[in-house]
Amino acid sequence: MIATTLTVLCFFAVTGAGESAAQPACPEAPGAMSCIPGGAFIRGSDDGPANARPKASISLSTYFMDRYEVTYSEYKACEKARKCNAANPLYQDFNRPKQAMTGVSWFDAVRYCKAQGKHLPTEAEWEKAARGTDGAMFSWGNAPATCQNAVLMDASGRSCGIRKRFSQPEKGRVLEVGLRAPGVYGLYDMAGNSWEWVADWYSKSYAACGAACEGTDPRGPCNGADHCPGFHDKLVRGGSWYWPAEYATAIYRRPHVPSNQPFHHFGFRCAASTSEAEKLSGR
Repeated sequence: MIATTLTVLCFFAVTGAGESAAQPACPEAPGAMSCIPGGAFIRGSDDGPANARPKASISLSTYFMDRYEVTYSEYKACEKARKCNAANPLYQDFNRPKQAMTGVSWFDAVRYCKAQGKHLPTEAEWEKAARGTDGAMFSWGNAPATCQNAVLMDASGRSCGIRKRFSQPEKGRVLEVGLRAPGVYGLYDMAGNSWEWVADWYSKSYAACGAACEGTDPRGPCNGADHCPGFHDKLVRGGSWYWPAEYATAIYRRPHVPSNQPFHHFGFRCAASTSEAEKLSGR
């Protein structure tokens, strides 16, 4: 992992009518993870893409999120230990040790997180971690996404004008994790750099998902079961080095088949429940 120091992190959450109240102190966060305190947050938007509607208050139990996207070297170490599926980026110049790992399927991401004693975050867990409690569009608030705060495509080109080596350099490359300032909860690259897989089956909107996407700790269609009749896609969130700022918001939902065929350069990070975190910390 990039860091191993145990950290206690406390944050604020929004309660009803915009009133802020301090949450109880979080448990110690294992390794390079941050604690996301339990409570309600604003999910979705009534003004954004149709599949992100309607805006609603959703409650989550306290959980933990990796501060960084899983890196190429971390994933390869898991492969070497024979705990992870073989996977590789197909673009050249995507194998630097601290670059975000890309080219994995949803199944690869799930297996990696399980091998670490963690889980792939639910869509609700990912979104709260990406925006905080009060409905901000980005991990830093509502200021626009630029190459100063995210790794994305702008007027200078993909990956903020950084070109990759070898063929098709204009396509840019995913960058080393943590090159931009952290956002809410101390998390890096929640906007841009690499799309990130989440656990849920994709529904065409939160309204269409109904009760499975509401209440406390929602897991999406079929409550996150391995097989969900009528549902075929999972999701990635957060945008990437390859796409412009409008894809990097905390609400943008991109569906894709879990096998990642056709192939895309998606990555991920892991989450942990309080019970998983206790085991990771040896408590």
